[in-house]
Amino acid sequence: MMKRSAQAIYIDDEDGVRQCYPVMHQLRPHLVSADELVERWRRQATAGYRLLAVREAGCVLALAGYRVQENLVYGRFLYVDDLVSDSTIRGRGYGECLMDALKKEALAQGCGKLVLDTALSNALGQRFYFRNGLLPSALRFNISLPTSHALNPGR
Repeated sequence: MMKRSAQAIYIDDEDGVRQCYPVMHQLRPHLVSADELVERWRRQATAGYRLLAVREAGCVLALAGYRVQENLVYGRFLYVDDLVSDSTIRGRGYGECLMDALKKEALAQGCGKLVLDTALSNALGQRFYFRNGLLPSALRFNISLPTSHALNPGR
């Protein structure tokens, strides 16, 4: 069970991002090193990407990467790029802690929606999202284009 004192904190420096790598790698196995995660974090931060993490005794237990965006479909919304708890401690409430923090952040940023994508095969993740009030509203289609793998892996 999650300790009541657990809370999500912002990760705003390279050392903090490096500490996120072991958990982020579970979600994004194509990231080959903490250095690559830091490099991508730096680049994406210029477009508003932020990291939230739940830590205990200096260890990252769960994390979320997000950005505030605006489009004609949703208006202003918070998009969750990444949401993962360490696989060895799932089910202890750290994901809910992050979801609560993301919802509060969305409201504080004047967003009308919180949006995320998940794989159709991610049944456990979908159950988690349903429990946290998220409902499916679209089916996303994509096509890989011949661009640099270094800039767009996994997309």
